[in-house]
Amino acid sequence: MPCAGHHRGVNTPVSPSTIAPPAANYSHAVLAVGPERLLHTSGVVPIDPDGSVPEGLAQQAEVVWQNLGAILSEAGMATTDVVSMTTYVVQGQELGPVMAVRDRVMAGHRAASTLVVLPALARPEWLVEIALVAAR
Repeated sequence: MPCAGHHRGVNTPVSPSTIAPPAANYSHAVLAVGPERLLHTSGVVPIDPDGSVPEGLAQQAEVVWQNLGAILSEAGMATTDVVSMTTYVVQGQELGPVMAVRDRVMAGHRAASTLVVLPALARPEWLVEIALVAAR
């Protein structure tokens, strides 16, 4: 799993060993190096490093943000480098807990943000998924 310090070209996959591997054939994120460093994550889901999925939206949002934090760190970035994020929440869920976790983690940093409510995610136990773009 290449990290930010071991580039094999302009676009480098970022998949920290401290979080569960991707659920299919994709990278957790791709770091693009040019005049600025640009990181695009895949949709990050609420899977703990041991493969478990917590119950409840607030707990799942915490795991998603822990995973996003690990990806940012692996790429040599922080939440202050986040440019935009897209949050997907399963229909019928209370949005407040997801927004509260995001606001706490972002600690006042205001990135562009899109919130999408949809009938379901790729696995029925997932209630939230977040993708982001960061630049440094």
